[in-house]
Amino acid sequence: MRAHHRILFIGVLTRCLAALIFLAFFPATTARADTLRIATWHADLSRKGPGLLLRDILAEKDPDIAAILAGITRLNADFLLLSDFDYDLDLQTLTALRDRLARDGPSYPHLFALRPNTGIGTGLDLDGDGRLGGPGDAQGFGYFNGQGGLAILSRLPINEGAVTDLSGLLWRDLPDSRMAPGDPGADIQRLSTSGHWDVPVMLSQVKSLNILVFHATPPVFDGPEDRNGRRNADELMLWQKYLNGALPQPPPTQNYILLGNANLDPRRGDGLTTVMQAFLRDPRFQDPAPDTDTALWPETGPMRVSYALPSADLTVLAAGQGDPVGAHRPVWVDITVPP
Repeated sequence: MRAHHRILFIGVLTRCLAALIFLAFFPATTARADTLRIATWHADLSRKGPGLLLRDILAEKDPDIAAILAGITRLNADFLLLSDFDYDLDLQTLTALRDRLARDGPSYPHLFALRPNTGIGTGLDLDGDGRLGGPGDAQGFGYFNGQGGLAILSRLPINEGAVTDLSGLLWRDLPDSRMAPGDPGADIQRLSTSGHWDVPVMLSQVKSLNILVFHATPPVFDGPEDRNGRRNADELMLWQKYLNGALPQPPPTQNYILLGNANLDPRRGDGLTTVMQAFLRDPRFQDPAPDTDTALWPETGPMRVSYALPSADLTVLAAGQGDPVGAHRPVWVDITVPP
């Protein structure tokens, strides 16, 4: 058996075993929830040191956190991805946020997060500033490991044993990678700035919805080599390669949604905008909210950088943006999963 086929077989077998174990504990009486609101928000829930976000949530004195909590309550999503949330091992910070929400707002019994690439040291001078160990030298920009990671709040169970984590893929190993020859991080640089996860949400014992979540690097803050711009584009293209079956991990074939902050507008900004344009033309996806703005920076004006793109087989009921707190708006889509 060829190595690629052997890896693919092992991946399929692992997923099947994980699903069987999960279903053994999944209550047969779980209510069907085929109409769902799926949302993402790049709300400012990150700090420059470990534990500081937890401190601020527990202190209940930060007006921005209070405004974000109010925004999440108005959003009332069934599945919410926060794409700038500090990670800790036992999800203490995410639990504290969930508990504050539950006092006056929605209840989220299911939490999920994996350790992100942000802040993981490489031992290399990746940003070329002549110093080692800075936030720009990490696998993903970060002052500490876990800064600005991905965090999920869900009303429906998450099949954690069947999550596909693509975050360890080296940039050079992406098929048709845009990594420049001679890049100083060629042997160690992971493609994902924060993470790329395929997260299955269980609607019943026999039906799931796969949420493809990520947060890509901004395509700026570099030089004429455009390292960040090329990496940003490849973080988006990773999803197409995954769905094309070009990676060892088997992808979903139906009922999925791309969700997160691509940091790439299809028409404006310094990124490779044609890559986003091509992605939005992919017939496997629907774009339920075209020509909308999800962020506003004084330097750039309004831009579209966060996305909720359902697969073509899902029925879209509505889509839109919530009120901004800081630079970013929450983005949501209401969908119906076919029987």
